[in-house]
Amino acid sequence: MKRKNGPYSIISSKDIYKNLWLKVREDKVQHSNGKKGIFGVVEMKDGSSVLAVNNKNEVYLTKEFKYAVKKESIETMSGGLNNGESPLQAAKRELKEELGLEAKKWIKLGCVDPFTNVIKSKNYMFLAFDLKKIKSCPDELESIKIIKMPFKKVLDMVKQGKITHSASCVLILKAQEYFKI
Repeated sequence: MKRKNGPYSIISSKDIYKNLWLKVREDKVQHSNGKKGIFGVVEMKDGSSVLAVNNKNEVYLTKEFKYAVKKESIETMSGGLNNGESPLQAAKRELKEELGLEAKKWIKLGCVDPFTNVIKSKNYMFLAFDLKKIKSCPDELESIKIIKMPFKKVLDMVKQGKITHSASCVLILKAQEYFKI
């Protein structure tokens, strides 16, 4: 029996690849106008991104080599949700692990869908204030450099294309209303 997805009827679905973080599938479909086609869909773990802000309105970013894009990327702290974990729980865990910080005040700034035609993966965005330094414990495959700088400079980096990670860009742009610039 065909399943519906908007104006499409799914004729068949086939998993092409799967690991702990993502699944790639191919759907054969028929549009409501009768035309047939295929969609490749990447389903990734949902994630959380955090812009941590200290009492001087300086923010913490990460700089890390990203395998897929073959370069170092400056980003807000981001990580995947573990099974049964809420977006806020994941944000708090990742903030501790990657930046060695805890925050008393959290503001949720919504979520983004990174590339809606191909990738299914929500990214939840948070601001973290009232920070306390603790010991970090990054994943053994991560080599993260921590960057701390004024929010205005980070905002300029987004506008100049020096920060390109989509969730980081959206989070930084949405965070403007919380800063007096």
